[in-house]
Amino acid sequence: MAHLHDVTRFTTAPDLADLEAYAREAFATIPEELRRYLADVVIRVEDFPDDETLEEFDCETPFDLLGLYRGVDLRRKSVSDLPEDIDVIYLYRRPILDYWCETGEDLVDVVRHVLIHEIGHHYGLSDEDMERIEALA
Repeated sequence: MAHLHDVTRFTTAPDLADLEAYAREAFATIPEELRRYLADVVIRVEDFPDDETLEEFDCETPFDLLGLYRGVDLRRKSVSDLPEDIDVIYLYRRPILDYWCETGEDLVDVVRHVLIHEIGHHYGLSDEDMERIEALA
């Protein structure tokens, strides 16, 4: 499995395990103010969103979503929510890789950006709040 410093050494596209490793390492760089309440959030990496998700978000192609938060954001969560209502952040490998190739941005930065954006949805943060937090990461 590659580490963040090995991104430029790929001779084949990073696989699901590689993106999971990047997500773990990117998560560790996210400011504590955002990370401290995320003990119960699961991060999953999949190649693409499923068909139901694509329909739900009216996506034209499977490449339209880089990530997705599923769960109840903390502003709406209540003590009556069932413990099995697990919050999940999905990172979609193929759309992320496509974006990476199109923009030339560092892959780790792309993963961090998507992760911060989806964590922001967990908190019910505005885009401006997420941009400020991302600037600190």
